[in-house]
Amino acid sequence: MAKRKRHLLRRPKSTKALNQMPGTVTYIGRKESTETKLDVIDYNKKIYERFSSSHPEDAFKFENKENNTWINIDGLSNTLEIEKLGKYYELHPLILEDIVNTNQRPKIDEYEDYIFVVVKMLYFPKNSVDKNNGDLVIEHLSLVLGKDYVLSFQEANGDVFEGVRDRLVNAKGRIRNNGTDYLLFCLLDAIIDQYFEVIDHIGDKIENLEDELFQAQPNDDITFEIQELKRTILRIRRAVFPLREVISRLEKIDSDLIEDKTRNYIRDLYDHTIQVSENIDIYREMTWGLMDMYMTTISNKMNEVMKVLTIIATIFIPLTFIAGIYGMNFDFIPELHYKYSYFVLWGVMILIFLMMIIYFKRKKWL
Repeated sequence: MAKRKRHLLRRPKSTKALNQMPGTVTYIGRKESTETKLDVIDYNKKIYERFSSSHPEDAFKFENKENNTWINIDGLSNTLEIEKLGKYYELHPLILEDIVNTNQRPKIDEYEDYIFVVVKMLYFPKNSVDKNNGDLVIEHLSLVLGKDYVLSFQEANGDVFEGVRDRLVNAKGRIRNNGTDYLLFCLLDAIIDQYFEVIDHIGDKIENLEDELFQAQPNDDITFEIQELKRTILRIRRAVFPLREVISRLEKIDSDLIEDKTRNYIRDLYDHTIQVSENIDIYREMTWGLMDMYMTTISNKMNEVMKVLTIIATIFIPLTFIAGIYGMNFDFIPELHYKYSYFVLWGVMILIFLMMIIYFKRKKWL
């Protein structure tokens, strides 16, 4: 179990991208998929249409300046399909390279006709039995904002956008009355809201470990659990911290693709990102303190054991001394010939034992 979890926490290797020209579309990740799935939502104030396909060409017909289109692409390993989409929307080759590179840190790039954003999506699968036990998914997500479209590229099926889709299909809130810049905000907002859920579970895990550390017999695997938790928090921190700069630049970016009224929402999104980052820092410090707490607990328990053993040894020192004297093989020991010597010796030894117990209790050593 330990080896399997350590394997899952390793990042994908980037060796496949070595010695290749910049802009080469090479998938770097572990979620291999032979089929690329598209989920297309075309909408405006009055119209809503949705369909799914495995052929990128089916989405090209929705290029309509009057409607907004959200195209979600699941599966990055089929790079030929990614290149078809990139060619149609005239995406720069370096963007296509970053889309399929799951090691790419969160970033934002501005081009003349679109804005490119890379983020990390954190969530627990719906079928996760124990959300506090290593089932966290950290998924690479790329977003492209155009004048009338948003492209989202995911590694595999499953995301945190069900709330956004529900608002689109039921015309809830402002999403159908605004442009694609507001849709981009809604997607980022859903991602950051999920960050709060993730760190809440991390906080619960830390509290459970703290309670377990003070039990009489803590779990033997608790050190492994602490190490896994430390790795998880570091991975979350690596995914979240660069996002502060991304949101800050998105708010200040000088582009006609983002309306002024949307910038106010993005500003609020930046505040949420700061809050998430601060909570991660707090939990990171608490997690680092768990191992110190564990070592302190073990040391205290060892001290208690040594204390008991020391008291026992101290009690037997005078008793052993008395027994040693009268156990010597001299021919003449006057007390040995006394009729009640055996009983007197037992009485003296018991009296010494009781006096030492009383003394230790008064000193509060027992």
